[in-house]
Amino acid sequence: MKQLVRRYQNLLSGVQLDFERALSTKINWQARAIGIKGARGTGKSTLMLQHLKSSDYGEKAIYFSLDDLYFKNNTLLETGETFYQAGGRKLFLDEVHKYPDWHREIKNLYDFYPDLQIAFSGSSILELQKSSVDLSRRVLFYELSALSFREFLHLNYNWTFPIYTFEHIPKNHVEIARGLKQTLESPLKFFQEFLTYGSYPFFKEGLDDYSFRLQQIINIIIDYDLPEAKDISVNTQNKLKKLLYVISESVPFTPNISKLAAQIETTRPILLEMLHVLEVARLIRNLRSSTKGISLMNKPEKILLSNANLIKSLSEKGWNSGNIRETFALDQLQNSGTEVTHPAKGDFLLNGEILLEIGGKNKTPTQIIHHENHLVFSDELEIGWGKQIPLYLLGFLY
Repeated sequence: MKQLVRRYQNLLSGVQLDFERALSTKINWQARAIGIKGARGTGKSTLMLQHLKSSDYGEKAIYFSLDDLYFKNNTLLETGETFYQAGGRKLFLDEVHKYPDWHREIKNLYDFYPDLQIAFSGSSILELQKSSVDLSRRVLFYELSALSFREFLHLNYNWTFPIYTFEHIPKNHVEIARGLKQTLESPLKFFQEFLTYGSYPFFKEGLDDYSFRLQQIINIIIDYDLPEAKDISVNTQNKLKKLLYVISESVPFTPNISKLAAQIETTRPILLEMLHVLEVARLIRNLRSSTKGISLMNKPEKILLSNANLIKSLSEKGWNSGNIRETFALDQLQNSGTEVTHPAKGDFLLNGEILLEIGGKNKTPTQIIHHENHLVFSDELEIGWGKQIPLYLLGFLY
C-alpha cells in the first residue's frame, strides 16, 4: 500500500491546473460512484488527478491505476478496505478494464462501505459498457470526448473562450466571429491546426510523432482493448484495420454494405457488427436515418471516422475537404450532446428539427431551401451572414 501512496503523490506533484476539460465542471464529484469512460488519449487520468489536486482532500483520497504490478499479488477489494480502515473515503481508480472482475469488486466496496466515494475510469469503452449493467443503479457514468476546437485553443495557446450553445450560434454568429477575430487574427489558420493535430491532448508532447502515436492508439484499441471485451480473432482485427483505412479514403462514405463486406472479405452480418464495435471504441461514427432505429442490423447511411485527426493519420491519398468538413461537424455536434441523424436531403438533421448543410465558402442552401429551419455551415469563411455560418464555430459547443 505504501508504494501506491508514493506513486500517487509523485503523480499529483506533476499535475498542472492551467487547463481543465469542460467535462470536469459537469461531473458530480460528490456522488457515491462515478464512472468516466472515453477513448484512449483523451485525458481521463489527467481529469481525475486535476480534480484531486484542486480539491486537496489530503489523506482521505488516493488514486491508483489497476494495471499497476501491485495488483498482481493484491486484490482491489483488500486494497480498498485497507485504505478505508486507514481513514480514506475517496477512492480514484484508473484503467479498471485491466483488472479481472473489476466491476464486482467495485460493487462490493460500494455496498460494504456506504460512506466511501468511488470514481473510476477506463479506456476500453466496450468493456465498461459490458460491465455497466451490474453497476447501472449505483454509478453515474460520464464520457470524456476528444478535444473541442475551443479547448484546443485554450490548451495550446492559453486563449480562453466561452462555450456557446447551438441555439445561440445561429442568432449571434456574426457578433461571435467578430469577437473571436479580436484574439484570433486568422481563425482559419488555427482551425487547420486543430483539424491536423488538435483532437488529443498529447499533441503537447510533440508534433513530429503525433500521427505515429495516434496509429499506436488505434492498434492498442484493436489489438488489446477489444479482445479483452469481445471474442475477436487476429483475422478479424486485421479486417477492422482495413475497414478503418477504407473509410479514411472515402469521400464522405455512403456505404454499400454488400460491396464493403466483399472488399474486406467478410459477411454482411459480421461487417455490421464490426461497424458497431468500431463505433463503441470511438474510432468511427455511424450516422443513421431518423426514420430507422439504431438496431445493430440497420446499416448506417454514412460512415465517418471519429475525428479529422484520424483521417490525417490513416489516409494515404490526402484530405478530401468534404470528408474533413462533415467529420469535424459531426464530431463536435455529437460530443456536445446534440442528437444528429441522416436526413433525406442535406447533410445532418439536428434533434429532429434543424437541417444542416456543410460545405465550402460558396456553399448555398439549394438542397435544403425547402426546409424552413435550415442552416449552412461553411468552411473557408471567417465571418458569415444570415444563415451562412462559419464552420469553425461548431468547435465552441463544449
